[in-house]
Amino acid sequence: MALYAFPPGFLWGAATASYQIEGGHDADGRGESIWDRFSHTPGRTMNGDTGDVACDHYHRYREDIALMRDLGLKAYRFSVAWPRIQPDGTGSPNQAGLDFYSRLVDGLLEAGITPLPTLYHWDLPQPLEDRGGWPNLETATRFAEYAGIVFDALGDRVKHWITLNEPWCTAHLGYYSGEHAPGRRDLDACLAAGHALVVAHGLAVRRLRRTHPDSRIGITDNFSAVHPATDRPEDLEAAARWDAYMNRWFIDPIFFGDYPAELRAEWDGRLPRFTEEQRDIVRAPIDFIGVNYYSRSLVRDGGPGSLLRVGFSGSGLPRTAMGWEIYPDGLYEVLTTLRDRYANPLLYVTENGAAFDESVAASGRVEDEDRRTYLRDHFLAAHRAITSGVPLAGYFVWSLMDNFEWAYGFTKRFGIVHVDYATQKRTPKRSAEWYSQVIRQNAVSDD
Repeated sequence: MALYAFPPGFLWGAATASYQIEGGHDADGRGESIWDRFSHTPGRTMNGDTGDVACDHYHRYREDIALMRDLGLKAYRFSVAWPRIQPDGTGSPNQAGLDFYSRLVDGLLEAGITPLPTLYHWDLPQPLEDRGGWPNLETATRFAEYAGIVFDALGDRVKHWITLNEPWCTAHLGYYSGEHAPGRRDLDACLAAGHALVVAHGLAVRRLRRTHPDSRIGITDNFSAVHPATDRPEDLEAAARWDAYMNRWFIDPIFFGDYPAELRAEWDGRLPRFTEEQRDIVRAPIDFIGVNYYSRSLVRDGGPGSLLRVGFSGSGLPRTAMGWEIYPDGLYEVLTTLRDRYANPLLYVTENGAAFDESVAASGRVEDEDRRTYLRDHFLAAHRAITSGVPLAGYFVWSLMDNFEWAYGFTKRFGIVHVDYATQKRTPKRSAEWYSQVIRQNAVSDD
């Protein structure tokens, strides 16, 4: 057995999202989000599940902070629910909503846990969607105003911020495939949404720099190791297009001021163009990139009827309960590619984890060895990246606890802590106990 040590001060944490865990959907003045509307629409989620209660974190956050402290977490990545702060997506803040996050931040700091809020994790206020949603560029301005409210309320204590979580999912799944809220299926709306999201990010960065210049801010995107299924030229070209769409759509503008050339070539006349003012906004310097990594994309030419003429192939490798291929080497590839492509930016793994089918044993334990192995192998890939010169500063396991898994409802469990949704009892799984040991040692073994 070998032990692989991480750098001193490495930030080990766990991550969640507001709609997935908070519940309290109508508590203390919270407004309706697109996920409230979407999940209450018949046929949109598995079993008609909604996040009305979820893990009831809104009422049980003190218990959850104690759980994090007992596990030894150094940091906690959570998201702020925009509808709690501005029920209509605009106007004066709802003080009760701000107070909740203020109490949460204070509790985390008292427990010695660094708070890392994400301003947007997909729960857009429904009134903004009614006015066009993310395809409406005005939403970017509204987002900057909302961000400013949160900065002013928490910025005296919070020093690390994330603007957006996975804008690719917001745009693609929300406005092109319709799998996520608001459930629209329109490529032009998808591309317009992506444009507004990039501008929204830049406006929020500018706003923080003006008022809290000592804080750090970045963006989190979902990345995939994109490989061609064969060495045929058409598959290589398809992989290049998918890499541009999957991995570079939202990061290239921040560093280079425009979308990838592959997307311009594919959607000339449809992909929005940045004005000079917008280009300056989106290129506002960031302090880090958040990396969400789950799986690889094995890509082949998909023909003219598919998005970007891209299709996907299977590999025969083991998969999670989500059907996602388990490919830890892909994390190493993503981290080193980001290092090389964007001039060595500071990185955090802001999400990595897996859903598996599991149950509570008669003893009360959850022996999730598959998850422990998954995390171990990805931690080792991250360590290999660090030894290769990648400036990786932290790692946030997805997720702290089982929760509402979007369109899958409560049918998929990603947590290192089991949640009995009927009783809200929290039970740390075997993976949580193992992760706690990793954190104490600041090292991972290969056993």
